[in-house]
Amino acid sequence: MSCLKEDGVFLGAMFGGDTLFELRTALQVAETEVEGGFAPHISPFAQMTDCGNLLTGAGFSLTTVDFDEITVDYPSITQLMKDLKGMGENNASWNRKSILRRKTVEYASKVYQEYYGNEDGSIPATFQVLYMIGWKPSKSQAKPLERGSADVSLKELGSMFKDLPKKSS
Repeated sequence: MSCLKEDGVFLGAMFGGDTLFELRTALQVAETEVEGGFAPHISPFAQMTDCGNLLTGAGFSLTTVDFDEITVDYPSITQLMKDLKGMGENNASWNRKSILRRKTVEYASKVYQEYYGNEDGSIPATFQVLYMIGWKPSKSQAKPLERGSADVSLKELGSMFKDLPKKSS
Protein backbone atom coordinates (compact mmCIF):
# COMPACT_ATOMS: atom_id res chain seq x y z
CA MET A 1 0.00 0.00 0.00
CA SER A 2 2.97 2.32 0.53
CA CYS A 3 3.44 2.62 -3.25
CA LEU A 4 -0.01 4.19 -3.71
CA LYS A 5 -0.75 7.93 -3.50
CA GLU A 6 -3.39 9.07 -1.03
CA ASP A 7 -6.81 8.07 -2.34
CA GLY A 8 -5.03 5.72 -4.78
CA VAL A 9 -6.83 2.55 -5.79
CA PHE A 10 -5.75 -1.09 -5.69
CA LEU A 11 -7.49 -3.43 -8.14
CA GLY A 12 -6.92 -7.17 -8.10
CA ALA A 13 -8.34 -10.38 -9.50
CA MET A 14 -7.63 -13.98 -8.59
CA PHE A 15 -9.23 -17.41 -8.71
CA GLY A 16 -11.64 -18.10 -5.86
CA GLY A 17 -12.42 -21.12 -3.71
CA ASP A 18 -15.05 -22.69 -5.98
CA THR A 19 -12.67 -22.81 -8.95
CA LEU A 20 -12.39 -26.26 -10.55
CA PHE A 21 -14.79 -27.93 -8.11
CA GLU A 22 -15.69 -30.49 -10.81
CA LEU A 23 -12.07 -31.57 -11.31
CA ARG A 24 -11.41 -31.58 -7.56
CA THR A 25 -14.42 -33.87 -6.96
CA ALA A 26 -13.60 -36.24 -9.82
CA LEU A 27 -9.98 -36.64 -8.69
CA GLN A 28 -10.96 -37.22 -5.05
CA VAL A 29 -13.56 -39.87 -5.93
CA ALA A 30 -11.23 -41.60 -8.40
CA GLU A 31 -8.18 -41.60 -6.16
CA THR A 32 -10.22 -42.91 -3.22
CA GLU A 33 -11.61 -45.76 -5.36
CA VAL A 34 -8.34 -46.66 -7.11
CA GLU A 35 -5.76 -45.98 -4.38
CA GLY A 36 -7.77 -46.13 -1.14
CA GLY A 37 -7.36 -42.45 -0.22
CA PHE A 38 -6.75 -39.09 -1.83
CA ALA A 39 -4.36 -36.17 -1.72
CA PRO A 40 -5.05 -32.64 -3.00
CA HIS A 41 -4.03 -32.19 -6.64
CA ILE A 42 -5.36 -28.65 -7.03
CA SER A 43 -3.94 -25.66 -5.19
CA PRO A 44 -6.19 -24.16 -2.54
CA PHE A 45 -7.88 -20.92 -3.56
CA ALA A 46 -8.95 -17.93 -1.45
CA GLN A 47 -12.53 -17.33 -0.32
CA MET A 48 -14.29 -13.99 -0.84
CA THR A 49 -14.21 -13.25 2.89
CA ASP A 50 -10.45 -13.86 2.95
CA CYS A 51 -9.91 -11.19 0.29
CA GLY A 52 -12.04 -8.64 2.11
CA ASN A 53 -10.27 -9.35 5.38
CA LEU A 54 -6.84 -9.05 3.74
CA LEU A 55 -7.71 -5.69 2.14
CA THR A 56 -9.07 -4.32 5.40
CA GLY A 57 -6.16 -5.71 7.40
CA ALA A 58 -3.70 -4.05 5.00
CA GLY A 59 -5.31 -0.69 5.77
CA PHE A 60 -7.43 -0.15 2.65
CA SER A 61 -10.75 1.63 2.95
CA LEU A 62 -13.95 1.48 0.92
CA THR A 63 -13.15 -2.13 0.05
CA THR A 64 -15.30 -4.22 -2.28
CA VAL A 65 -15.01 -7.85 -3.32
CA ASP A 66 -17.15 -9.37 -6.07
CA PHE A 67 -16.97 -12.47 -8.25
CA ASP A 68 -17.83 -14.00 -11.61
CA GLU A 69 -18.15 -17.67 -12.44
CA ILE A 70 -16.89 -18.61 -15.87
CA THR A 71 -17.49 -22.09 -17.25
CA VAL A 72 -15.26 -23.39 -20.03
CA ASP A 73 -15.98 -26.66 -21.84
CA TYR A 74 -13.06 -29.00 -22.51
CA PRO A 75 -12.95 -32.09 -24.71
CA SER A 76 -11.31 -34.18 -21.96
CA ILE A 77 -9.88 -34.15 -18.46
CA THR A 78 -6.36 -34.49 -19.88
CA GLN A 79 -6.83 -31.38 -22.06
CA LEU A 80 -8.11 -29.46 -19.01
CA MET A 81 -5.09 -30.51 -16.94
CA LYS A 82 -2.74 -29.63 -19.81
CA ASP A 83 -4.24 -26.13 -20.01
CA LEU A 84 -4.01 -25.72 -16.22
CA LYS A 85 -0.34 -26.64 -16.33
CA GLY A 86 0.20 -24.13 -19.14
CA MET A 87 -1.48 -21.45 -17.02
CA GLY A 88 0.78 -22.29 -14.08
CA GLU A 89 -2.28 -23.43 -12.12
CA ASN A 90 -1.16 -26.95 -11.32
CA ASN A 91 -0.82 -27.71 -7.62
CA ALA A 92 1.76 -25.43 -6.00
CA SER A 93 1.54 -26.91 -2.48
CA TRP A 94 4.84 -27.94 -0.92
CA ASN A 95 3.45 -31.17 0.49
CA ARG A 96 1.62 -32.25 -2.64
CA LYS A 97 1.63 -35.76 -3.98
CA SER A 98 3.81 -35.51 -7.08
CA ILE A 99 2.44 -38.55 -8.93
CA LEU A 100 -1.03 -38.95 -10.37
CA ARG A 101 -1.38 -42.50 -11.67
CA ARG A 102 -2.70 -43.12 -15.18
CA LYS A 103 -5.34 -45.52 -13.85
CA THR A 104 -6.56 -42.83 -11.44
CA VAL A 105 -6.78 -40.23 -14.24
CA GLU A 106 -8.72 -42.67 -16.43
CA TYR A 107 -11.18 -43.35 -13.63
CA ALA A 108 -11.40 -39.62 -12.82
CA SER A 109 -12.30 -38.97 -16.45
CA LYS A 110 -15.22 -41.39 -16.17
CA VAL A 111 -16.35 -39.87 -12.86
CA TYR A 112 -16.08 -36.33 -14.29
CA GLN A 113 -18.17 -37.31 -17.31
CA GLU A 114 -20.76 -39.12 -15.19
CA TYR A 115 -21.17 -36.33 -12.61
CA TYR A 116 -20.76 -33.21 -14.75
CA GLY A 117 -20.42 -34.19 -18.43
CA ASN A 118 -22.22 -32.36 -21.21
CA GLU A 119 -24.42 -34.13 -23.75
CA ASP A 120 -21.83 -33.57 -26.49
CA GLY A 121 -19.18 -35.46 -24.47
CA SER A 122 -17.28 -32.36 -23.33
CA ILE A 123 -16.72 -31.52 -19.67
CA PRO A 124 -17.27 -28.16 -17.97
CA ALA A 125 -14.62 -26.50 -15.83
CA THR A 126 -15.80 -23.69 -13.57
CA PHE A 127 -13.49 -20.80 -12.73
CA GLN A 128 -14.58 -18.46 -9.95
CA VAL A 129 -12.82 -15.12 -10.41
CA LEU A 130 -12.66 -12.82 -7.38
CA TYR A 131 -12.35 -9.09 -8.04
CA MET A 132 -11.04 -6.79 -5.31
CA ILE A 133 -10.88 -3.04 -4.94
CA GLY A 134 -9.55 -0.98 -2.06
CA TRP A 135 -8.60 2.65 -1.65
CA LYS A 136 -5.64 4.07 0.24
CA PRO A 137 -7.12 6.28 2.95
CA SER A 138 -7.11 10.05 2.43
CA LYS A 139 -8.50 13.04 4.32
CA SER A 140 -10.44 14.10 1.21
CA GLN A 141 -11.98 10.66 0.73
CA ALA A 142 -15.75 10.25 1.02
CA LYS A 143 -16.72 8.87 4.41
CA PRO A 144 -19.76 6.73 5.19
CA LEU A 145 -22.49 8.39 7.24
CA GLU A 146 -22.79 7.54 10.92
CA ARG A 147 -24.91 4.55 11.78
CA GLY A 148 -28.51 5.58 12.40
CA SER A 149 -28.24 8.89 10.53
CA ALA A 150 -30.45 7.87 7.58
CA ASP A 151 -33.56 9.90 6.79
CA VAL A 152 -35.51 6.87 5.52
CA SER A 153 -35.80 3.39 6.98
CA LEU A 154 -35.24 0.43 4.68
CA LYS A 155 -38.56 -0.90 6.00
CA GLU A 156 -40.28 2.06 4.29
CA LEU A 157 -38.75 1.47 0.84
CA GLY A 158 -41.67 -0.61 -0.41
CA SER A 159 -44.23 2.07 0.46
CA MET A 160 -42.16 4.73 -1.33
CA PHE A 161 -42.64 2.97 -4.66
CA LYS A 162 -46.23 1.72 -4.36
CA ASP A 163 -47.71 4.89 -5.92
CA LEU A 164 -45.54 4.77 -9.04
CA PRO A 165 -47.46 4.07 -12.28
CA LYS A 166 -47.24 0.51 -13.55
CA LYS A 167 -45.53 -0.14 -16.88
CA SER A 168 -47.85 -1.41 -19.58
CA SER A 169 -46.64 -4.36 -21.62
